[in-house]
Amino acid sequence: MADFFDPSPLKLDPVIRVRRLGSLHIGGRSARLSDLPTRQVSFSPGAPLMRLDPNGDFEIEQMYAQYVQLEQARSACPVLLMHGGGLSGVSYETTPDGRSGWQEFFLRAGYDVWTADAVERGRASWARSPEFFSGEPIFRSKQEAWELFRLGPAGSWHADPALRQPYKDTRFPVTAFDQFMKQSVPRWATNDAATAQAYAQLVRSRGPFVLIAHSQGCNFAFQMACALPDQVRAVVALEPSGFTPVSDEALGALRQIPHLFIWGDYLEQAHPMWSQVVPRLQGWRERLQAQGGVADEWNLPALGLRGNSHQLMMDDNSDVLAAAVHRWLVQRLGNSDGRRP
Repeated sequence: MADFFDPSPLKLDPVIRVRRLGSLHIGGRSARLSDLPTRQVSFSPGAPLMRLDPNGDFEIEQMYAQYVQLEQARSACPVLLMHGGGLSGVSYETTPDGRSGWQEFFLRAGYDVWTADAVERGRASWARSPEFFSGEPIFRSKQEAWELFRLGPAGSWHADPALRQPYKDTRFPVTAFDQFMKQSVPRWATNDAATAQAYAQLVRSRGPFVLIAHSQGCNFAFQMACALPDQVRAVVALEPSGFTPVSDEALGALRQIPHLFIWGDYLEQAHPMWSQVVPRLQGWRERLQAQGGVADEWNLPALGLRGNSHQLMMDDNSDVLAAAVHRWLVQRLGNSDGRRP
């Protein structure tokens, strides 16, 4: 285990030489609205009123994915970065305090990198609610994020940054917490099926991938591994928050797909959700192992890394964690021969 966290620096490319940079929207469907009232709207100051008709045909439930393909990738398989709930692919870009994120790290480590904005998030775009997205959007408050993401104990939040009381050894850049919350986006609790379908279309058409997923995104990564085992080379689950139950027979398809589960600090003392989530995910991991699969687990405090939050890719040791993940992938996949999928 210590080898994964070897303090010696990795050989990273000082210059990222890009062969192709682009993006696409994938998944989704056409849908129609009718019988809604029209109204008059001025779309900019001084512009005349125009008749706005909300009825018609629309594209909905698509997801967005950006890709960066290297001039000469050293990894045989690209990485797909999958974000968590109420967030977007920004999670893996520049950290809130301005350091390089995991997107850049894995590019410098020699991987082609895809970064997703799942259905309803970021550049994937919204659809009308409640006509298309049933229910209402859910917005996460700063206090909820502070406590749920384990930046400080219950009661430690304060609107005044000077009065907040983070864990003394927290690795999250708490001075940039307000900056972090600018990337928070609304979510719906009713779009999981559409999200899974969009991810499946991406993985099926552009894979195989190594899936690196965070929180809610881990559930979709687990689903992709079960549904498309030939298109998933490995799954790295950063503090997964749930999973869709499947049969032991379906889990058997995952024997050739190594899984890695990574957990940060203060899981036992913090938000009560984690006391329910962690045992359930440990049960999922044990089922994978019982079916003959590789399901490794890193409990970071037990390994001597204290203070990591739920936002592992933003903590001040994010490069250390990314390097450890890279070493794990090389060990489990041997995927550093430069071949392309």
